[in-house]
Amino acid sequence: MLGTSVNISVTLLYAVSAALLAGELWRAPSYSRIGKWRRLSPAVLGFVLHGGLMLALVSQSSGLDISFFNALSLAAFAIVLLLLLFSALKPVEMLGIGLLPIAAVSVIAGELLGDSLASMPLRGELQFHVISSLLAYGVLSVGAMQAILVGIQAHLLRTHQPGGFVRALPPLNRMEELLFQLLAIGFALLSIALLSGFMYLHDMFAQHLVHKTVLSLVAWTVFGVVLLGRYVWGWRGLRAVRWTLAGLVFLLLAYFGSKFVLELLLQT
Repeated sequence: MLGTSVNISVTLLYAVSAALLAGELWRAPSYSRIGKWRRLSPAVLGFVLHGGLMLALVSQSSGLDISFFNALSLAAFAIVLLLLLFSALKPVEMLGIGLLPIAAVSVIAGELLGDSLASMPLRGELQFHVISSLLAYGVLSVGAMQAILVGIQAHLLRTHQPGGFVRALPPLNRMEELLFQLLAIGFALLSIALLSGFMYLHDMFAQHLVHKTVLSLVAWTVFGVVLLGRYVWGWRGLRAVRWTLAGLVFLLLAYFGSKFVLELLLQT
């Protein structure tokens, strides 16, 4: 019962923070660190409560339970953590308009449907692989949301529509710079996750991991091409946005797509 109450509270707090952030788009913004954290404060409280749930999950004596909905909640936790960290350093809190509702849905889905599944608990090195994978997914998800904002901002500026949405964001060149910083961090984490997977996972055919590995490598290649295109050919704007979103789609299919098919559809 306590777990249910906490999950509902986390969901509501994330949703409230997203609504407060979205409200800024309908009025002329004046950047203020105090104002930023006032809008993010429900998400901070939700994150603390969410962290208690994740600590209970990770600290199980049998190992890390990484069933589909547990993994979804862990990924949401990583996304909110990274959103708050980056918001402390840069004016990127508007990413929460898209990311916090996703986190809220992930948490409530785990509460409503999570008990229907069970998975083999993971120990030792495999936990490192899973956690590094989720961190990579979290950073690249933040990067994908940043790419969406860059795409919208570039379109509005190109069509001479500088409304409240554009005024609520930093200049386009700073937004693009942050996008590629996020992609570089996510690419490094994804490289670590893939390397640890090759080191610690064996007999991929027996473990139904071939499709996951191939899709992860495709995602890694796509993000690598985006970074190469930026630093070698000066890619920016919509081209970088499209490649970034394509990379995230492959990453989603690699991890959650494969887990959805195996655990929910095939129940293996």
